[in-house]
Amino acid sequence: MKTVAEQLEFSVAAEHAGMRLDRFLAAQLPDLSRTRIQGLMDEGRVRVNGATLKPSYRVELDEMVAVEIPPTLPPGVEPEAIPLDVLYEDEDIAVINKPANMVVHPGAGADAGTMVAALLHRFGTVDGLSTVGGPLRPGIVHRLDKGTSGALVIARTDAAHKKLVEEFRDREVEKIYVALLHGKVKGEAGRIDMPIARDLRNRSRMTARRREGREARTDWRVRLRLGGFTFVEANLHTGRTHQIRVHFSTLGCPVVGDTLYGAPREERVGAVVLPALERNFLHAARVGFVHPTTGKHVAFRAALPPELQTYLRDVGRATGTASAAVDAALKEFL
Repeated sequence: MKTVAEQLEFSVAAEHAGMRLDRFLAAQLPDLSRTRIQGLMDEGRVRVNGATLKPSYRVELDEMVAVEIPPTLPPGVEPEAIPLDVLYEDEDIAVINKPANMVVHPGAGADAGTMVAALLHRFGTVDGLSTVGGPLRPGIVHRLDKGTSGALVIARTDAAHKKLVEEFRDREVEKIYVALLHGKVKGEAGRIDMPIARDLRNRSRMTARRREGREARTDWRVRLRLGGFTFVEANLHTGRTHQIRVHFSTLGCPVVGDTLYGAPREERVGAVVLPALERNFLHAARVGFVHPTTGKHVAFRAALPPELQTYLRDVGRATGTASAAVDAALKEFL
């Protein structure tokens, strides 16, 4: 087991010139899975002549490709008796209402209290979850950020996992979020088409200000305006890391509570100091997809958590927004 990051460099030989970057890496790193290589690229750990590029980039003769492989985590995850809000389950899939401030799977600085640990306790360690993601990510098809709550799809068999991954990849999964934003978004609905890439100055952040980012699209519509805040519904067409948070912060309207992308640590409305939210006001309210076994379209809703309902009403009172208007905006998400 490695305890320090491994730094590797490869020079592009004539026989590999013109090859896609991800395929070049697969040829140089035969012990790593394609999923692992994709993860390294998503995390900004692969650079070509110092630049982070797309997997589809065609490498050129004599270019230097640098790869950082982080330390290996302990094998497997220990089950933990953490309660789960199971929205749906059958023999092939489950849909979980993830709480905020829970990490989906082990990673840097988060080895306990994860969704994976809770899933292993709930569904068992033998034949209860898919194995496609490896021992650290059993059942995990997609992720939600630590500070985001809501509907998370889990695969319980390898066959279901592979079909769900295809649906996510082909953008056939409906992903509806709600968010409270700082500022007044222009218009009543819109589309944000901005590529997203790793922020080279702060690797914990993503950015929409680099040309070589990966395609990302977020459609949105206003549900309610509350003074200097906007309550929106967002339809995520792609699934880039921090996508909604990055897109709206780039418009100058960061998600409330999201200090990483510019939200203040203390919320004020005039002289009123709002109670600390201690999470991002971002929730995955609905997910819809074709069931991998039955072939039927299914959809699941995760009710807006009580702390977000309360917070929106607090903002409404502080901004003088009619309570009936707040209740009407919340109705669909309860």
